[in-house]
Amino acid sequence: MTWKKFSGEIIQSSILEEIENAIIRESEKGFKLKVCIGTDSQVKGAITDFATVIVLLREHHGGFMYIHQEKSTQQVSIKERMLMEVQKSIETAYSICDLLDIYDVALEVHADINTNPSFKSNKALNDAMGYILSMGFIFKAKPEAFASSTCADKMVH
Repeated sequence: MTWKKFSGEIIQSSILEEIENAIIRESEKGFKLKVCIGTDSQVKGAITDFATVIVLLREHHGGFMYIHQEKSTQQVSIKERMLMEVQKSIETAYSICDLLDIYDVALEVHADINTNPSFKSNKALNDAMGYILSMGFIFKAKPEAFASSTCADKMVH
């Protein structure tokens, strides 16, 4: 799985190693960190472009992110696509949560799903929330889900 920085620079080490080094570096500078993970997707013809982001927030001092992008040709309903986004976020969260526990870094999983029932993505809200919470992660939906609805969104549009 290839991860890159926002600058486009490809991460040569494992994402786990990269995040551990970032936590150590930022902690030494005195920053308290929180990690937010989210995925967004965009359908472009027969291709669906997915972007998953790991956002490291420095309390009151901005943040930075790592991005993984992939494309799919699978044709799915909006609800299935929303749940695929959530699954990608959960897989990413699961792969780094033990490391975050070691360094006592808070983790949130953000879903690009609207809490307003008049939006199509709302159909997936209960399933997504149940899935994320049952995995033991903190769940955020729109408008609090900036990792998916702002950060990852920029990578697929």
